[in-house]
Amino acid sequence: MTAQLTAQLQRGLKPLYTVHGDEALLVQEAADAIRAAARAQGFLERSVFVVSGAHFDWSAVLAAGRSQSLFAERQLLELRIPSGKPGKEGAAALQQLADSAAQNPDLLTLVLLPRLDAATLKSPWFAALAQHGPALRIEAVERAQLPGWIAQRLQLQGQRVPSGAEGQRSLDFLADRVEGNLLAAHQEIQKLALLYPAGELSFEQIERAVLDVARHDPFKLAEAVLDAQPLRVQRMLDGLQADGSAAVLVHWALAEDIRALWRVKNELALGKPLPLALREQRVWGAREKRFERVLPRLALAQIERWLLAAHTVDGIVKGLRHPDWPADPWQALGRLAQQVAQGCAAAR
Repeated sequence: MTAQLTAQLQRGLKPLYTVHGDEALLVQEAADAIRAAARAQGFLERSVFVVSGAHFDWSAVLAAGRSQSLFAERQLLELRIPSGKPGKEGAAALQQLADSAAQNPDLLTLVLLPRLDAATLKSPWFAALAQHGPALRIEAVERAQLPGWIAQRLQLQGQRVPSGAEGQRSLDFLADRVEGNLLAAHQEIQKLALLYPAGELSFEQIERAVLDVARHDPFKLAEAVLDAQPLRVQRMLDGLQADGSAAVLVHWALAEDIRALWRVKNELALGKPLPLALREQRVWGAREKRFERVLPRLALAQIERWLLAAHTVDGIVKGLRHPDWPADPWQALGRLAQQVAQGCAAAR
């Protein structure tokens, strides 16, 4: 749950809340906080609707919003849209719900959505929701933020790690084993509260208690490569292989970044400013910042060597052999990833 939501709930309830994001644990905690605040204010009835399929009955949602309890209890109307796409009828219904939210003091509406793309965030129905109540965007906890997030969660249950390098080692160890799986991270932190009393936790205590429950995806691997983190790169490759990920997909994620580096570098050679070249190649957000850190000091010839290596590894993951490369696809992927990570380290 974000500090923004906590502060807002302390100031009083709004008639409409929208929570959107893919981080299941944080979405759940935000929704739980809103529900608890609603119960405390007498919203004791709760109607839950899950939008599934094109034939969902939106009239039932609108009717629930208009209905009055025989016992005059205030009502929480919870609407879950797992696809994030309400459709034409749903868009109209959501706008109607939003427009009428402030007119019924005995109704509180909570809309739960997944992570939304830029077009959906600009849609009329979402704009209506955001206009009539807080729209809370749940951001993913990235690897760099994870140690701090873990430390905060430990503090909430009365535990902490030592200060300085020893404590950072403990937090990094735990972060490495729960990366990409925030719900499991929450469970592992709770386990520490069950196993050990309040106070300071040693590295040995954490090491004994914590399982390796990290989940990795190929695109996060590509980020680690650009961030020049060779140990993390190898750990993620091992995890992807153990999880049964497709080597072809892992290669695609790596190769796509190499191709993008090559395209942008060529644009720079033609005299284009870096921001314009990145935008034209559809490189933005966190990926844009990574490119900005390494591209100025990377030689075009070096990127071309990576491009040739990526072509070779493409054949290997599809069953071909090359005399200068390992026959095992994952070993070949490891060599390619480490070559690029080491080059990015030098460029940084």
